[in-house]
Amino acid sequence: MNEQTKFDKGMGLLRIVLGAGFLYAGLEKVLQLGGSGPFNAGGFLKGATGGAIPGSTATQIVNPTHGFWVSLAANTDAVSAINFLVQFGELAIGVALILGFATRFAGICAVAMMALFYVANWSFATGPFNEQFMYGVIAAVVAYTGAGEHYGIDELVERFAFVRQHPRLRL
Repeated sequence: MNEQTKFDKGMGLLRIVLGAGFLYAGLEKVLQLGGSGPFNAGGFLKGATGGAIPGSTATQIVNPTHGFWVSLAANTDAVSAINFLVQFGELAIGVALILGFATRFAGICAVAMMALFYVANWSFATGPFNEQFMYGVIAAVVAYTGAGEHYGIDELVERFAFVRQHPRLRL
């Protein structure tokens, strides 16, 4: 197996696994698989955005953006919109990445979502490299490399003559 084939298979697998993670997270919220009732971002925004740094207590607020997130939690219209955006975003990103369709766009959306979660969570008690950070970095790699061109629908779409003649349409 040559190096390009190994790279193609590796990027395809990375894209699919990342997509499966996003899809499961969305399905968990939509289908209430966690058993805790309907998903509501308000609880996270109000109670889990205080942040943590080494040496901080569980009740200490160290996240400089905490007030912003708490103010969003108090706005029922904002929480309703956030609930929809989180669930829809996780499902759409997951499906797009698994299929390898519009992969660069889906990867950028995943990076944006993880960046927002990272700032809102602000949890550095175990260092700066938490789950949101790692998902964001992997999503950035998937977007940057155009991982949908490796065993994905993007690979098929880019073979169309019309797309080759109009490079701006490349996914």
